Amino acid sequence: MRKVAIYGQSYSISAEKEIHVLLDILEEKGCVCFIEKKFYETLRRETSLEKEYDTFSGFGDLNSTFEVMFTLGGDGTILRAVTFIRNLNIPIIGINAGRLGFLATIHKDAIQENIDLIFKGAYTIQERTLLSVKTTPEIEAFSELNFALNEVTIARKNTTSMIGIKTSINFEYLTNYWADGLIIATPTGSTGYSLSCNGPVLSPDSKNLVITPIAPHNLNARPMVISDEKTIQLSTNSREKDFLISLDSRITSVPKNTEVFIEKAPFTIKTIVPNNQSFLQTLRTKLLWGEDTRNEINL
Repeated sequence: MRKVAIYGQSYSISAEKEIHVLLDILEEKGCVCFIEKKFYETLRRETSLEKEYDTFSGFGDLNSTFEVMFTLGGDGTILRAVTFIRNLNIPIIGINAGRLGFLATIHKDAIQENIDLIFKGAYTIQERTLLSVKTTPEIEAFSELNFALNEVTIARKNTTSMIGIKTSINFEYLTNYWADGLIIATPTGSTGYSLSCNGPVLSPDSKNLVITPIAPHNLNARPMVISDEKTIQLSTNSREKDFLISLDSRITSVPKNTEVFIEKAPFTIKTIVPNNQSFLQTLRTKLLWGEDTRNEINL
């Protein structure tokens, strides 16, 4: 029997129908389903889910015997699920309960079609780079969950003033960004926060990172693409005693004299891409490329 994990955000149930559809299909395929414990408790409390399922609570409950993890939600749900999978090499695939995402690409009305393709072997595995963070002095918050799939962001805290972010690449000085913050994004994260700050779109399989300033004071401070084999060193200067480091959606307050070292993580996250999907297709649909979005004016 195939062993699969299912993860969703536990604070609300926005796709009750899709959850039941997914569970029914997987059981028809002979799968043994393990549901994340908090999500499972919410399902039992807020939906008509009656059958009992095995659960998992964290990274320690998962292992290489799981063949796939399904997520129900959006891209943020996948980012959270990554903290459960880490370096276990469990492929992940996201069912989007709302608008189309760049990571959670299975539409809620096409669950059957896509799972059929997966069980037929009609899919590819896409390996996605992560970033790891180290600091001097060491910060306890980064002792275990020190990685990010989308981006690492340095940002100001409790101030409207800009911060200075001295940036070096492989210990060679690059520049001092005066800005609201700085984003170091993976190819996966290039379509997230970095994109909203005018960063470039990177193909998921490109071996690069992008450095994107947030609202820079100097207009000639532009996003920069570098090899993912480089190490980035950052230090800050601001009026406040602390600044913020966010790893995807996980935010930590850090003293301003802290040095930050960012590099490619030693493991990747594997995502499943059914053969009826592609990154370029998602890009066209999400960004409305090739469509005439002008409103017609009737005189």
